[in-house]
Amino acid sequence: MSIAADHDRVGLTWQTGVWDQIAQIYLREIDRLAAPLIAHVIARAALHAGQQVLDLGTGTGAAAIQAAPLVAPGGQVLGVDISPAMLTLAQQRVADLGLTNVTLREGRAEALPAPDGAFDVLLASLSLMYVLDRVAAAREIARVLRPGGRFVAAVWAGAEECDVVLLQQTAARFAPPPPVPGVGPGVLADATPFLAQLAAVGIQARVERETVVYDFEHFAAAWDVLAGVTAAQLTPERQAEAKAAVLAAMWPHGDGPRRFHNVTQFIIGQQRP
Repeated sequence: MSIAADHDRVGLTWQTGVWDQIAQIYLREIDRLAAPLIAHVIARAALHAGQQVLDLGTGTGAAAIQAAPLVAPGGQVLGVDISPAMLTLAQQRVADLGLTNVTLREGRAEALPAPDGAFDVLLASLSLMYVLDRVAAAREIARVLRPGGRFVAAVWAGAEECDVVLLQQTAARFAPPPPVPGVGPGVLADATPFLAQLAAVGIQARVERETVVYDFEHFAAAWDVLAGVTAAQLTPERQAEAKAAVLAAMWPHGDGPRRFHNVTQFIIGQQRP
């Protein structure tokens, strides 16, 4: 196995483990927080009956579930994710809702499990920040979109404009570095390189920005939801240090209710006709 292939394998294994670990938290808490952001993605996608949609990084299926009735009758939604645990929860939600036009498959952005030119729209809600190879992902997005097909993604801005990123990056300073660089919240704060990667494969894209807000009753509520994975990797001593750092940075006047302001960047593109 080449060094590059081994690096990719290690990165994918690490990522899958992270998402499997937080699947229940994601379903219980993060999907609720992400609802306004997903609504922005769905609105920008301008879905209508009969369309074929791919939801990249579907997680527990929130965006796919919102898209499904909008493309009925005749339309289908394929949700793709690297996490078997996330997909199990998504499948249960789809079954509980009786949705017959949603299919879920394990797969990754760099090798989408779909044929060429199969989709009118590709959605990606907060998933592109965690892609290991965004050059390959851009190629795959272009490959599966039909001529004129639309691409709508959401990514966080940087820590100076996005409280979610500020909390996660502050906590992450106390954890071991991830096995792959260039992934995580805030890495697409400057979306210019990714826009160029999309343009190179025939997708002309632009960025629109919106602020979404999340209200937390106290520090512990925000920490439990947003720092679960980081905290799980820390010794009790390092976790205490991380909590103290987040409190100092984000609750300088003491614990209590806090509104998180999160600038979100929506990458909106279209495949060359």
